[in-house]
Amino acid sequence: MKLNKIVQLILLASVVSQATAQVNEYVLENGLKLLVKEDHRAPVVVTQVWYKVGASYETDGITGVSHVLEHMMFKGTEKHGEGEFSRIISENGGRENAFTGDDYTAYFQTLEKSRLAISFELEADRMRNITLPPEAFNKEVEVVKEERRLRTEDNPNAYLREVAQATAFQTSPYRQPIIGWMADLDAMKVEDLREWYQKYYAPNNATVVVVGDVEPDAVHQLAIKYFGKLKAENVTSPPHRPEVLQQGKKTVIVKRPAEISRLMLAFKVPGLKSSLAEGSPTQRWEPYALEVLSGILSGGSSARFASQLVRGQQVASGVGASYQMSGRLDGLFTLTGTPAQDRTIQELEQAIYAQLETIKTTLADDRELDRVKAQVVSSNVYEKDSVFYQAMVLGIYETVGLGWKLADEYVEKINEITAEQVRAVVAKYLHEDVSTLAILEPVATKEQN
Repeated sequence: MKLNKIVQLILLASVVSQATAQVNEYVLENGLKLLVKEDHRAPVVVTQVWYKVGASYETDGITGVSHVLEHMMFKGTEKHGEGEFSRIISENGGRENAFTGDDYTAYFQTLEKSRLAISFELEADRMRNITLPPEAFNKEVEVVKEERRLRTEDNPNAYLREVAQATAFQTSPYRQPIIGWMADLDAMKVEDLREWYQKYYAPNNATVVVVGDVEPDAVHQLAIKYFGKLKAENVTSPPHRPEVLQQGKKTVIVKRPAEISRLMLAFKVPGLKSSLAEGSPTQRWEPYALEVLSGILSGGSSARFASQLVRGQQVASGVGASYQMSGRLDGLFTLTGTPAQDRTIQELEQAIYAQLETIKTTLADDRELDRVKAQVVSSNVYEKDSVFYQAMVLGIYETVGLGWKLADEYVEKINEITAEQVRAVVAKYLHEDVSTLAILEPVATKEQN
């Protein structure tokens, strides 16, 4: 039996109960969207509140404002003081946190199913009523600056990625780091957060996703009770800033204290949203072909990079590929690698391009393609086994403008991809003239001098 047939059987047997569970969609009178998906395997419920705002909405001078505001959402409202939100969730046996992305900011809780009303009451309160005390802001912005130092500026690989992204993109807001530039954090005022909060944190700019052991209509009534009284805002979309056409290879060298050198090759590629736009030059299947390509190159120990560049030619100690199709704007297909001992960055770059050339000249055979599809699909299946991840998928697709229903097409579209389509996306998007090469060049620390 072929691997892709086996995958389809695994998909059917493993997750039929939750994969076929209906998603119930409701829209409140104030514009808030509610998505509810039943999963009765355990008496728990996950609540996620997704706001359509993130780093890609920001402009020069206020980068990082979405992330700092995320921190301040835990600092109290007129009704609940600082730390009360987390204390109440904890006392009810729950877990909670938040995250900021390029295209969204999300807040979540996991609770025993009978505690859902607690989550709704707290989230509805802070959707419109946080106090933003200046003294708390002054402390929290320093926390974010320290976070930036530890996670980016003192992390050579993370710093390389930040520089590569800022170099690859010239006009797209994806050139901005989610955590913000340090100069903007230094200059940030609490009034910047107040304006951002007032503009974007409104029911008609939010999606509440609930997945777990719940009854949809009962969840809907709870949402009306707690969120329905909130006032809508006149939310305007950020200016459209498409990326300009790249007119040649970009190269940037980053010198940081590090143990080993590293390279990152970035190519601008379309996302799923581009493929759906009317009149778009992007074919509907291209994002899925890029997903399969990522698996061919770095999907496990039998993938081409591991088998040929690491074990075969021994030109690399590690090489990987990454691509994210579900963005609000077009993104990057990135190849990241570390040369093996006594091998150079230049040798590794040439070896990577040779692998891409092979894909263009010699189509992947059915066996390789089926193996990669099996890995891509099984990963998707196992992730959906989590109620939290089920909610994540719904929230991301809905918030970036794809619509939650599109997530159900993923497995089918991946299985439809052909070797010729994989070859086509390599030939169209992954060539040197439109690449960005970022190189990490280690330098000695002061202690080593």
